[in-house]
Amino acid sequence: MNTNEIYQTLGVSPAVLAYGEKVLATLTERFAAIDANAELAQAKVLAAMQKNHVNATHFAATTGYGYDDEGRDTLERVYADTFHTEAALVRPQLVCGTHALAVALSANLLPGDELLAISGKPYDTLEEVIGIRKSPCSLAEYGVSYRQVDLLSDGGFDLSSIRNAVTARTKLVHIQRSKGYQTRPTLSISQIKKSISLVKSINPNLVVMVDNCYGEFVESIEPSDVGADMTVGSLIKNPGGGLAPIGGYIVGTKACIDRCAYRLSAPGLGQEVGANLGLMPALYQGFFLAPTVTASALRGAVFAAAAYEQLGYRVVPSAAEERHDIIQAIELGSEEAMCAFCKGIQQAAPVDSYVTPVPAPMPGYDAPVIMAAGAFVQGSSIELSADGPVRPPYAVYYQGGLTWPHAKLGVLLSLQKMLDAGLVSL
Repeated sequence: MNTNEIYQTLGVSPAVLAYGEKVLATLTERFAAIDANAELAQAKVLAAMQKNHVNATHFAATTGYGYDDEGRDTLERVYADTFHTEAALVRPQLVCGTHALAVALSANLLPGDELLAISGKPYDTLEEVIGIRKSPCSLAEYGVSYRQVDLLSDGGFDLSSIRNAVTARTKLVHIQRSKGYQTRPTLSISQIKKSISLVKSINPNLVVMVDNCYGEFVESIEPSDVGADMTVGSLIKNPGGGLAPIGGYIVGTKACIDRCAYRLSAPGLGQEVGANLGLMPALYQGFFLAPTVTASALRGAVFAAAAYEQLGYRVVPSAAEERHDIIQAIELGSEEAMCAFCKGIQQAAPVDSYVTPVPAPMPGYDAPVIMAAGAFVQGSSIELSADGPVRPPYAVYYQGGLTWPHAKLGVLLSLQKMLDAGLVSL
């Protein structure tokens, strides 16, 4: 059986496969640049592991309090060295990206302080953490005020408004690198550097936190390389490499990380406790694989952008633009099209491929959300998936793919379902 035959067995018609190959022929240079960056990132992770003498004893499981867990402590040193920071908190007890962000914020903001978001409204699930939408135990409930500076119409930072927004009450500045459920451009490290430089010029004591979810290893440097005091993300996204079954990370200054550790466990305990529960092999190996896994996801995102852009859809970013995260937004224009796209992604999955995704309410979101994900780890965004709130402009957010061939199949099957529904013509 040849490649064409196996694709037909998987549900891709010759017409869709031919269209995909025509699109791929235009992407050779883009893919080469992605692979070159992955090589650099791989070397960076390897150097950090070698520097910290990672060895087989670091894979041993710990339970209970987790005192003297050298595997856990070494992994945190590996993260700190990779991200070029003083310290890191990398734990399975950080259950997701939102949890890691909530810990970082609540640990470094006190009653009477102000949180200033300078990249507009944060991701939906942070609204209740902050108190934009009322929730028990929100920052607002504990006396932390919130203001935001929206991005400019071109998606860049409004530096003039940021300068005017910082006051004596401002304690922590929040930057969200990725677009979330918005069809704005993702922020580049270069843009983030300029905004951090401005903030620090106003008050060098301000804490700057960057939500780095979906952005790790996409560029040659990270927010921590350009002045961020805390950089935060999820292990079931890029840095987990598809192997981490749970977890989050916070890297940054020792002062900030110490407070985060006290908030995660308890004052006086901090990083001394927190058993690894046998997850060290997955967390180490996942981080080692993360650069090449991220590159596979990036290839899939560029392919999706090019395939749909050539059919007349608005895509963010475009196929030709530099990429700053793994997410590809595609404005499909209708609920029917979102459902067809997601049906194709689901059919490409190794798990639950027979399931049909439908819109449904989800905690933390203000509109029904459709999600296609047949993942080995529930909710893992580095695995092939697509999702989005069902509301105008009916944008679907495609991301992930542990391998490039799998990402390619997902895009082809999304096109196939759109074709079958009469929504596109090739």
